[in-house]
Amino acid sequence: MIDTFEIEKKFKYLGNDLCTELISVSEIKKFPANTELIREGQYVKYIPIVLNGLVKVFTQFEEKELLLYYIKPEQSCIMSFSSCINNDKSKIFAITEEESTVLLIPSDKIAKWVTQFPTINALFYKQYDLRYAELVDTIHQMLYYKLDKRLLDYLSEKVTVTGKNPIKISHKEIANDLGTAREVISRLVKKLEKQNLLKQHHDSIELFLS
Repeated sequence: MIDTFEIEKKFKYLGNDLCTELISVSEIKKFPANTELIREGQYVKYIPIVLNGLVKVFTQFEEKELLLYYIKPEQSCIMSFSSCINNDKSKIFAITEEESTVLLIPSDKIAKWVTQFPTINALFYKQYDLRYAELVDTIHQMLYYKLDKRLLDYLSEKVTVTGKNPIKISHKEIANDLGTAREVISRLVKKLEKQNLLKQHHDSIELFLS
């Protein structure tokens, strides 16, 4: 389990006063894989900071999902922060991709801390920069890359963020994240397998990294 000393070490750039306050009011919880942390349409009660593990953030429209980003260790959810500051309902879903330890900051503290502890802005400005760069990259891929290239990039990122290869994932999950149909993904996986770029196992996909 993460102890308070480790949190202070990870987030010392926020300053001693804010770290002390963060530890005193926040809760550290371990969640199993596939646990929903945030749901679209609900008011955000806690801002998550991932300490260990991985959290997937996505949006949903007419039963179709689209992956927005992953929250990795020492990162937070900028969409939740935005909803909290604006007292607005969540526009995203956040689900643990694997067993994850998360620091849960009560949302009613955030607005106060923005003025009381301006260093907290450093955490969320980092997230804005990161997510904006990822958004631009996603738009670039959707405009200029064919779906087979997007699929390979998606699987490559999956290997990077999870540290696992083969990746245990279904064609349906991939289709949801890329905003397409399962049948399309199944066809592309077979095509890429024939090109010796990956290998499909019973319940996983192995990417052949160059």
